[in-house]
Amino acid sequence: MAQLPAHDSFKAFGTRDEKDVLAVVRDPASDIQFIRLVFPDILGRPMDFTIPSGELDAAFKEGKGFDGSSIAGFVRIEESDLIIKPDPKSFRVLPWAYQGFAEGVRWREAVMFGDIRTPDGAVYDGDSRAILKRVLGRAKKELGVDDFKCGPELEFFIFPSSEEPALTDAGGYFFSGRYGEIRKEIQLLLHRMGIATEFDHHEAAHSQHEIDLRYLSAVDMADTAMIFRYMVKKVCRMHGLHATFMPKPINGQNGSGMHVHQSLWRDGKNLFFEKNGPYHLSLLARRYMAGLMTHAREISAVLSQWVNSYKRLIEGYEAPVYIAWGQRNRSAYIRVPEYQPGKERATRIELRAADPACNIYLAFAVMLAAGAEGIRKKYDLVDPVEENIYHMSGTRQRKFEIRVLPRNLEEAVRIMEKSAVVKEALGENIFGKLVANKIKEVEEYGRNVSGEFDKQVSDYEIRRYLPVL
Repeated sequence: MAQLPAHDSFKAFGTRDEKDVLAVVRDPASDIQFIRLVFPDILGRPMDFTIPSGELDAAFKEGKGFDGSSIAGFVRIEESDLIIKPDPKSFRVLPWAYQGFAEGVRWREAVMFGDIRTPDGAVYDGDSRAILKRVLGRAKKELGVDDFKCGPELEFFIFPSSEEPALTDAGGYFFSGRYGEIRKEIQLLLHRMGIATEFDHHEAAHSQHEIDLRYLSAVDMADTAMIFRYMVKKVCRMHGLHATFMPKPINGQNGSGMHVHQSLWRDGKNLFFEKNGPYHLSLLARRYMAGLMTHAREISAVLSQWVNSYKRLIEGYEAPVYIAWGQRNRSAYIRVPEYQPGKERATRIELRAADPACNIYLAFAVMLAAGAEGIRKKYDLVDPVEENIYHMSGTRQRKFEIRVLPRNLEEAVRIMEKSAVVKEALGENIFGKLVANKIKEVEEYGRNVSGEFDKQVSDYEIRRYLPVL
């Protein structure tokens, strides 16, 4: 049973190296008895196992072995051994104490992410975190970009249980609703772990909520988003409720998106800002946006990776169906927040297509890969569209050369299969396994659901996705 301490003045985040981490863990006042080692599977789900804190020094030196053969997208059974080496900069202490049933049995637990290696010490090519690092490395080498900052807005629903999406309120955007206090509790616990938040509110759909995370470098943010999803579910569970990041749990209501604010940096300077550029965007930023738009259909199966994701990407529910950009246009694929004088560092773009149930490491990787391709090949950015695209005639859409995102997962996967950009970003191992996994998901869906549910959420999806996403 988890119990929050009455007063928690203990801070343990922002560690720089192994020495820092071991000093915290060995401090008797910390009471850290266990280290939970976390990594994503190919679908972005958190895999973890726990070691006693006394094993951490050896884990830093040698890594900690585990069997990867039962983890989705990892190795075959005949080559099952893998090793995780904890990343000291990812060290954070869970902001509560665990209390056992026996008197005096109490402990705390820290979480750490890490890099997956093969037994011979090579980087494992099925590690999503390593894929993101590799794409970042290429951007640094070829484009001189030393930082890719991301700030995702993760939306989620709160339901009474994981069995059905029963509404808990009739609230709307910034309006009414219940469980605002749960959003505050989630944030306060995240703050104790050194995770900064910027905003929380009730979202447009009934029972839907949003908490925005302050931007970080991509790998740090992907780790942070994994903790965030865990914390949201944990706090709701402690209140006897169920939180879900399922993209579209309810017919007739908006689905949950993950809008990702992003920018490229070099030597502490925001490369997206140009004082006299159109919309105060630099040429590099415009080419990056053009890359995202040119390859939007190819990266869709990564940003929106579930059959259910495409029940969200339909007209009428504020989700971006059309590949266009604008400054005030929330029906567009990319939005450019308006520039505020004196806030050059905040210049960014907002990609609105992803949903919060994706593999966040791979999503960031393909976003950067697509944008970088636009920079490398000097893509031209099309003109912005500021009118509501949902209300445009087909003729007017063709005038603006507006394309549409894939209509379902099968179409998205077939497009991704032919994408050199995505294959190069993900590497042959993850690319092949992700394609195979998604084709299997489409086939299973087809065996269980009729075509009348092309745009409607089926009972099958509720049973399959609601308890786990």
